[in-house]
Amino acid sequence: MCGIVGVVSNAPVNQLLYDALLLLQHRGQDAAGIVTLLERKFFMHKAKGMVKDVFRTRNMRALPGNVGLGQVRYPTAGNAYSEEEAQPFYVNAPFGIVLVHNGNLTNAHALRAELFSTDHRHTNTESDSEVLLNVLAHELERSTRGVPLHAEEVFAAVKSMHKRLRGSYAVVSMISGHGLLAFRDPYGIRPLCLGRNAEGTVMVASESVALEGLGFKFERDIAPGEALFIDLQGQVHAHQCAEAPTLNPCIFEFVYLARPDSTMDGISVYQARLNLGETLAKRVVSTVPPSDIDVIIPIPESSRPSATQLAHLLGIPYREGFVKNRYVGRTFIMPGQGERKKSVRQKLNAIPSEFKGRNVLLVDDSIVRGTTSREIVQMARDAGARKVYLASAAPPVRYPNVYGIDMPTKGELVAHDRTIEEIRALIGCDALIYQDVDAMKRAVMKAAPVPAGGVPSKFAGFEASCFDGVYVTGDIDTEAINRMNGNRPRVEETEEDASRLALPNLR
Repeated sequence: MCGIVGVVSNAPVNQLLYDALLLLQHRGQDAAGIVTLLERKFFMHKAKGMVKDVFRTRNMRALPGNVGLGQVRYPTAGNAYSEEEAQPFYVNAPFGIVLVHNGNLTNAHALRAELFSTDHRHTNTESDSEVLLNVLAHELERSTRGVPLHAEEVFAAVKSMHKRLRGSYAVVSMISGHGLLAFRDPYGIRPLCLGRNAEGTVMVASESVALEGLGFKFERDIAPGEALFIDLQGQVHAHQCAEAPTLNPCIFEFVYLARPDSTMDGISVYQARLNLGETLAKRVVSTVPPSDIDVIIPIPESSRPSATQLAHLLGIPYREGFVKNRYVGRTFIMPGQGERKKSVRQKLNAIPSEFKGRNVLLVDDSIVRGTTSREIVQMARDAGARKVYLASAAPPVRYPNVYGIDMPTKGELVAHDRTIEEIRALIGCDALIYQDVDAMKRAVMKAAPVPAGGVPSKFAGFEASCFDGVYVTGDIDTEAINRMNGNRPRVEETEEDASRLALPNLR
């Protein structure tokens, strides 16, 4: 889960890229980076930290050019503390290419060996994104041997890439002297969309909010398997590069990851979360009599739409019982369980008057590890709640995720191999209510617009493996999960570690 953006304009793009990354900051807080292109030269600045801390005035002045791309990073593979693994990544041949990636390659291990033995290319980090960049570079070199680079050669390279890559990937890349390339994996697991403003500037981004927040008109989502090549004049060339693409977007985007004001593959994230609250209401009624609930309180922030709809349907007062400290990072994407646990009470503070003497129903968007839930339930009790019920707008997370969300080991998932009663006892609430898997899928699909004439939906389904154990790419088994688990973000590096082979930052 990273945020990526690319821009082609007839004016400097550094400020646009910075502002777009701010709008995508929720997708990653570990590192940020921007590359711009002036003539044939790349200018890059990247570092660990949030956007506002990584980029200062001097850094922005050193990013000239009318074409560029950027990323906010959330680490799911490699080393979370290494400056070398901050994106964008760069290779000098062919042409000079930079790349940002959202997702996770499930065959990165095999590809890395293949790159060395067959393609004769070198990778210097454990990042699957560097692997992806080198596969792109190799395929571009093959498709352009003896011929100039045009859109057709770019699409031929992407077509070959789809045959080699497995997993999830939304990619924005820049080819020196030629233009911007954006493409999406054949299952459409990770999101990517296209927009344009009144001046003719073209932007691609992970979420529509990055476009609309900057005055761009959302044009469309990039289709699964599709590639866009935007030349330096801003002309968009599009081509379907996959042989049998199907749309299976990650359902966790709608449950938790995306901003509620985004629309993905035609589905309003906000409406999807309202619908989840509607279906959750039926589960609550079958578990806890509404007369036993005095107040419904969301756990900020993704659960608010679901909690609002739940309260409305049950006729129970909705209250804000927790105040969030916005200057503490999201616990879900903090590396290390110890840091995550330590940060919960720094991040949330209870309002005692909303809890004292009441039976409280807390609503969360999902329950992954259970550590945060246990802390929050105890906070509610410490604030004076008589009984604390907990409802999750998502089903139990029982299986590892391998497509770009940091929850890959079964042992970390509170619901794995536990009954609902065992989970309830572990979390410490008086009742625990989960969403149903099929109800969740119906609720999100219900938010999709119905085409004129009732034409069947463009969706093949959802990537919901963490809930149902079905991996849409068809290449995941226990051995593959264990192998990828060995490449989870490592945290042993110190702050003093310096980037050695990354493109130099210009200050």
